[in-house]
Amino acid sequence: MKKFWLILSALMVIACAGLYAQYSFSPDRMLVIRDFKTGKIYVEYPVKVGDKLFFGWIHSWERIRWHEYYHIESNNTLVLDTICFPAFGAGIPENKGKRVRVENGMIYMEGIDQVFQQFDWINSHLATRDIKVNDMLLTSGRLLPEHTRLTLKIERRGLFHGRKKD
Repeated sequence: MKKFWLILSALMVIACAGLYAQYSFSPDRMLVIRDFKTGKIYVEYPVKVGDKLFFGWIHSWERIRWHEYYHIESNNTLVLDTICFPAFGAGIPENKGKRVRVENGMIYMEGIDQVFQQFDWINSHLATRDIKVNDMLLTSGRLLPEHTRLTLKIERRGLFHGRKKD
């Protein structure tokens, strides 16, 4: 009988170690957009290291289209690579990044390499445009709550992580 319990205990330890390893080393990541105040999740989408995030919005009273291009790092940060817009105006930088080019009437500032743990914004149905991952549309400003502070963040998900109930 003692041998039975010893074998059963060993199997339990092995099973627990396997589950722990699965949880600890799981590469699953989710792009999450949630309400800053309440934590309510509006968008969850699986992503991986190297995926490209596009965030498009309208800048200022002049309604200048502004495009931001990020990539996802292994530490779940977002790295701003490029910004793009058709004209300069108040609040638009004149020298961000390492390279500037003009293509099809758009100004591209590249090589920015600015790291974000997350980013927050006050959503507007008019100003927030498209949010895409690898050119696939995830959502747009008009599909998210108006005048609400939102957070976009990359989160690591393990085996036992369940979505918080809304």
